[in-house]
Amino acid sequence: MSAEEALPSGITGTGTGGDSLTVDLNVQFNRADMVWIGVSGILVFIMIIPGVGLLYSGLARKKHALSLIWAAIMATSLVAFQWFFWGYSLAFAHDGSEFLGTLSNFALKDVLGAPSAATTVPDILFCFYQGMFAAITSALMLGGACERARLGPMMVFLFIWMTVVYCPVAYWTWNPNGWLATLGALDFAGGGPVHQTSGISALAYALILGKRNDPVTVKGVPKYKPHSVTYLVLGTVFLWFGWFGFNGGSTGNSTIRSYYACVNTHLAASCAALTWMFIDYFRSNRKYTTVGLCCGAISGLVGITPAAGFVPVYFAVPIGVITATCCNFAVDIKSLIGIDDGMDVFAIHCVGGFTGSVLTGLFAADYIAATDGSTFIDGGWLNGHYVQLGYQLAACCATNLWGFVVTSIILLAMDRVPFLKLRLKPEEEFSGTDGAQIGEWTTQDEDEQIYIPQPVRSVKSHTSKSAATPAEEEKAESAHKPESQ
Repeated sequence: MSAEEALPSGITGTGTGGDSLTVDLNVQFNRADMVWIGVSGILVFIMIIPGVGLLYSGLARKKHALSLIWAAIMATSLVAFQWFFWGYSLAFAHDGSEFLGTLSNFALKDVLGAPSAATTVPDILFCFYQGMFAAITSALMLGGACERARLGPMMVFLFIWMTVVYCPVAYWTWNPNGWLATLGALDFAGGGPVHQTSGISALAYALILGKRNDPVTVKGVPKYKPHSVTYLVLGTVFLWFGWFGFNGGSTGNSTIRSYYACVNTHLAASCAALTWMFIDYFRSNRKYTTVGLCCGAISGLVGITPAAGFVPVYFAVPIGVITATCCNFAVDIKSLIGIDDGMDVFAIHCVGGFTGSVLTGLFAADYIAATDGSTFIDGGWLNGHYVQLGYQLAACCATNLWGFVVTSIILLAMDRVPFLKLRLKPEEEFSGTDGAQIGEWTTQDEDEQIYIPQPVRSVKSHTSKSAATPAEEEKAESAHKPESQ
């Protein structure tokens, strides 16, 4: 429904949108838009558990591999509750200040059929879609804690982090009242709130946890080969697939701009994959590595995220190439500064998001944004709007400063609480997070006793069964077998 048309009687446009018993709340929205955003939300969900989970698990060592899949499932579940509880309200309430939303939508109160921050879809659908963005951000960020974090404190930290780090940055960027939005900074699908926030926070997590224990690399940062390149490839495929919803749905509608963003996304990822692979070919042993292709594709997806709905399609090529190059060399930063970021979250997501945001300021074009029929911008340097680069840099600096400082404060405070100590004990880290914290493994060896919870019906039956020897159990079973004819 266009802005010029009067709302049907009974539709309020605020609160719940009206009384669903007396008026059809759907008439104010385009059904095709609703279908596309719903499908896009499902695609983003695929990015989290099979995507990030398998990617991180493949990059980890075998004895820690399951804990990374566990972290992706945990993050999805915990963030769903946080988003319901107050996350959505803090990020997308309609009556917030310039810096943070209110609790007017606490526990999703009144989140139903009124137009959302993306006015083309209802609040409840936008809540679903943006909830998936919150979950993927948290799953990415947890990569900074790989192979040495205790899982209980990780959950406590994640709930706090979502509340005081992610929600404010998402509000600044995407809520129409947010200060970065009113300033004029451009971020189509999350170069700041998703990638820079997760990347810089992962760096803080890795810094405060300290290096992984490795007697071979006492002075440097440990480097391990991926335990499963197959997992790594599968995770990349799921991420690439889901990213079409991540970027394509960020228009909030099903217009030309949505599918233009999909083309930009695919082209940038493809060019970045080739770029990283060729850089690695010349930097290491003249091999066309699969790992290089995957890392390059992800860096390209990150770089195009803030720009996908703003830049002409031919600029997707330099965005992919430049972002992959910057991220590839940024991987070496962890060795220079001595921070053990085992999943390279900072190098790929923070550096990639920063690069993409800056390039958005250069290449954004007003006529591309207008292809959805309702978005009008001054553009970037392509339109002679040179101050846009300053807006982009301001947004990047604010996002990274807030993410690093606040994350560090949370972690340092938690680590002073005895039962919230962040890091595994040395012997637990040596045996592996999977065995020490979960009791399960991605693959089962003969000498590993997997933990499978079993209900205890009574103390007596549990004790008698435990005390029986294998011979006694075999005798008891034979006594209950029917006689053969």
